[in-house]
Amino acid sequence: LVFGMLYPAYYSYKAVKTKNVKEYVRWMMYWIVFALYTVTETITDLTVSWFPLYYELKIAFVIWLLSPYTRGASLIYRKFLHPLLSSKEREIDEYIVQAKERGYETMVNFGRQGLNLAATAAVTAAVKSQGAITEKLRSFSMHDLTTIQGDEPVGQRPYQTLPEAKKKTRASASESSGYKSPLEKNAGDDK
Repeated sequence: LVFGMLYPAYYSYKAVKTKNVKEYVRWMMYWIVFALYTVTETITDLTVSWFPLYYELKIAFVIWLLSPYTRGASLIYRKFLHPLLSSKEREIDEYIVQAKERGYETMVNFGRQGLNLAATAAVTAAVKSQGAITEKLRSFSMHDLTTIQGDEPVGQRPYQTLPEAKKKTRASASESSGYKSPLEKNAGDDK
């Protein structure tokens, strides 16, 4: 990344800043060759990466491409790429135009299909959920709905009386503790 991208990117920036046409051409040739190298590298990494010193050879090749002494990118561009691209330029341009048209049509078709799917799913979900809610509500009678406890606000809940057994247990507990209510009478108080 340092040799193949950062260093050339910085010197491309300098060429743009100084508006030096000779440097423009040099770095444009490098980037064209490097793009081709990146495509080939993706394929060779899958097939030949087991080869001894493979990664070291890749680094040496990138340094050879950008070196001002060897001018490897200029050599590859002038000897191989420029003649190849010049002979196939019309075919490549036609293919790109066709790909753009097909790409636009494909995206429009995918968009339509996606919207149709989303609309169908939304309608289906709405119909199913409405039917489920309706069936649930039909299973309740009005009496069932008014007797559901816990739905009314806290301040409006009716007072619940204690059953008789709980009242007796509380009374016996207060007698055993020795505390009496002032209103309670003992049997001996009448005497």
